[in-house]
Amino acid sequence: MSAMHECTICSEKKLAGQVWFLVVESHAEDKLRVLQWLDDAAHQDGFYPACGAAHVQELVVHWMATGSLDYPFAAVAGKSRRRRHHLGSILPPILAPNLKGTKTIGELAVDRESVGRALRDDPDSLQVILDELFNTLQRETTGIAARLESSDAMSCGFPRQI
Repeated sequence: MSAMHECTICSEKKLAGQVWFLVVESHAEDKLRVLQWLDDAAHQDGFYPACGAAHVQELVVHWMATGSLDYPFAAVAGKSRRRRHHLGSILPPILAPNLKGTKTIGELAVDRESVGRALRDDPDSLQVILDELFNTLQRETTGIAARLESSDAMSCGFPRQI
């Protein structure tokens, strides 16, 4: 029996056949990746499941504003999250998640000082990035769903429509 996965934002449980995404951050490079769903990766620390484009976007906004994917309002059961405290406590180095077998849909690297200035001076200036991310994820969702439907139709003996 496979582990039940929950969305980091809304705690919805993933059902078979649903198109979900994984979000992972590289602390060393201040970089964020959005990945296609991979069950083997989803249960590992450092991978944040998102049930759709809107919740990926919400995680990205949170990351841009705080520098962390640790979403404070979500209660994802059974998954420990390493919290980064900015109160001067000494924490062990955070290891980069193992990306073996994953497929990157998008990647975002930021200069924290510039993002902070943009958020302070003109938060709407970042909307272009968020809109493009959302559109890319919507296309990805549609493409994956179409491939799944096509695969199901082929397995039932129906011809593929072109």
